Amino acid sequence: MPPHAAARVMAHRIDRRRLLGLGLAAGAAPLLGACGGASTTGSDEEGAITFLSTQFTPVEERQRFEQILRERVKGGAVAYNTVEPNVFSSTITSQVGAGRVEVSLAGGLHGDFAPHADKFEDLADLAGRLADRKIPADLADLGRLAGGATTYLPWMQASYVLAVNKRALEWLPSGADVQDLSYDQLLAWAGNARRANGNKPVFGLPCGPKGLYHRFFQGYLLPSFTGGQIATFRSPEAVRAWQYMLELWAQTAPASTNYDNMQEPLQRGEVLFAWDHVARLVNAPADRPDDWVMAPAPRGPKGLGYMLVVAGLAIPKGAPEPERARQVIETLTTPDVQLEVLRRNAFFPVVEAPLPTDLPPAVALEAEAVRRQQEAPDAVLALPPVGLGAKDGEVSQIFKNCFKEICLDRRPVQQVLDAQAGQLNAILDEVKVPCWRPDPVAAGQTCRVQ
Repeated sequence: MPPHAAARVMAHRIDRRRLLGLGLAAGAAPLLGACGGASTTGSDEEGAITFLSTQFTPVEERQRFEQILRERVKGGAVAYNTVEPNVFSSTITSQVGAGRVEVSLAGGLHGDFAPHADKFEDLADLAGRLADRKIPADLADLGRLAGGATTYLPWMQASYVLAVNKRALEWLPSGADVQDLSYDQLLAWAGNARRANGNKPVFGLPCGPKGLYHRFFQGYLLPSFTGGQIATFRSPEAVRAWQYMLELWAQTAPASTNYDNMQEPLQRGEVLFAWDHVARLVNAPADRPDDWVMAPAPRGPKGLGYMLVVAGLAIPKGAPEPERARQVIETLTTPDVQLEVLRRNAFFPVVEAPLPTDLPPAVALEAEAVRRQQEAPDAVLALPPVGLGAKDGEVSQIFKNCFKEICLDRRPVQQVLDAQAGQLNAILDEVKVPCWRPDPVAAGQTCRVQ
């Protein structure tokens, strides 16, 4: 996708402008079905169609989305089953391959669909019928995977920002603007805050077992310092990025290794400013929104790195209820339903929709932070790994390993990066996929660490 393809998200409306960053990683423990992968036999309601998804895996998010499905989808029940990306991959592969498909509708990230484009129906006709939804062309183009066929239709998008309790603003370094920070200023701020708080850090990151901290490295830190994610993985610029991360970690609340999301420690006052996914920050300002600020991620030597992750909807070939699945897609892409998802789960619309005045205050704060982040003149757009299938988790683990070995075990940075680069290249040589942004994307050329 060309640099100008990242359009803005909002002015007074969410329209054909910048695309948002990352969606949630999924987590569930599905049973194995007869065809392999997840049990997709559905719900307690008779006649329910099965909707398999890697999104809304936290219990509260899933329950709120299931309520939307019950309220808005007509013509029958929908059983919403959440799974890990590798289980999504194995389930679709095994069911379509065996000709015993139980899943009628699939929801996942761009990277969940990319390796399996030939296993889904071409939805070009449905895309034509939904042209009035005004999904941005650059966003719709992401769903055209197999020889130009429309593998999926965009569903929703989300991003990551900084949530800041205004109490922390007094410790900003002189001349710093919370809405226009550099990474050096973030480090100085975290240090000032620690010293002013009796040597107790108040900056936090979601480094718990289910936290999304690997997205910070993939989509924010490394693109901002190196201009890339994979090709530059062990470059001198990457060494500097991880040396910076080691310094930042020394100013970060040690309990961050227990935090799967940052909204809860922010609510409790254990930390006063933090980076996380918008859906995992939204509850922090819920009770006292006037006490909070949402701000863009910082910028580094190469610019302001941020991650774009788009979720889509697709129909597996051989789906038992393809027409009902199409009806669900039509419902989920109406502006009012898209805005309901924004209100309840803080995932932003992909269709043109006027921004309502009754948004929860925290969501409105996030929308402004996202707009500033993506309108930055030096923005560096990054995608999460694309085309890795079942190997996606292994690649994410490599970034987590770097954090553990460098920041927790304090091993030499270059040594760690060289060792992890070898493991990363072994995976990439096996899957043989092109690179993804911000690395150069060359069709037919295997992505590798240089």
